Amino acid sequence: MIRRPSRFAFVLSLALVLLLGMGFAAPAPQGRTELIVSAAISMKDSLDEVSHLYQAANPNVSIKTNYGASGTLEIQIEQGAPVDVFLSAAPKQMDALDAKGLLLEGTRKDLLRNEIVLIVPADSSLKIASFQDLTHADVKHVALGEPTVVPAGQYAKEVLTNLGIYDAVNSKAVLAKDVREVLTYVETGNADAGIVYITDALTSSKVKVVARAPEKSHSPVIYPVAAIKSSKNPAAAREFTNFLSGPQADAVFKKYGFIVGNP
Repeated sequence: MIRRPSRFAFVLSLALVLLLGMGFAAPAPQGRTELIVSAAISMKDSLDEVSHLYQAANPNVSIKTNYGASGTLEIQIEQGAPVDVFLSAAPKQMDALDAKGLLLEGTRKDLLRNEIVLIVPADSSLKIASFQDLTHADVKHVALGEPTVVPAGQYAKEVLTNLGIYDAVNSKAVLAKDVREVLTYVETGNADAGIVYITDALTSSKVKVVARAPEKSHSPVIYPVAAIKSSKNPAAAREFTNFLSGPQADAVFKKYGFIVGNP
């Protein structure tokens, strides 16, 4: 049985996220530049560290981060939320903003790559060693990101479709609002398995990776970055965007399991 969030719950959740995003608009202390960075939740640990590095080298800049599903963040930007830099877990959301003329010209670039993996609870006794095993009768619940707004869910759907098992697995789906919620469902045993990025799996000792998705089973997992055209600090936004592809940031992203450089 597919467990989908109600339309009301989704709208309420989106409204709360929008309000939080708007809350980041508080003015920075006099003499400091504030940059608001909206990023895919799968980047939280690595981007927090990169932001600290940048602020240490640029004490006049204050970076405020807003994390969530890339689709939700895209909607925030389209509706006018104050954002200076956007990092998406898939090109789809960046393409949508680009098509509407919302990106600062010359700042978009493909920043990182990632891998899709299948995880189970660390203490799982179920015999799950491949994506195909998700169709077994003893696998009751599989955590997936909501594919319309969560890139990890979009990639998961592609993998399962290409393997010919999407309908069978989708009937067991527990849909999550972002990839970190997928991870939580598996960590807590509320799902027998889940599909996430390798970078998310590496953050938790409560799950184990049992399979990696074949590269050709899904679109390349590319994380683009760009400054937003409506930024109140376009020069600073451009500079931070450039820093994200520099050697210091590369070292941090690699440490967390990302693949740096162009595909």
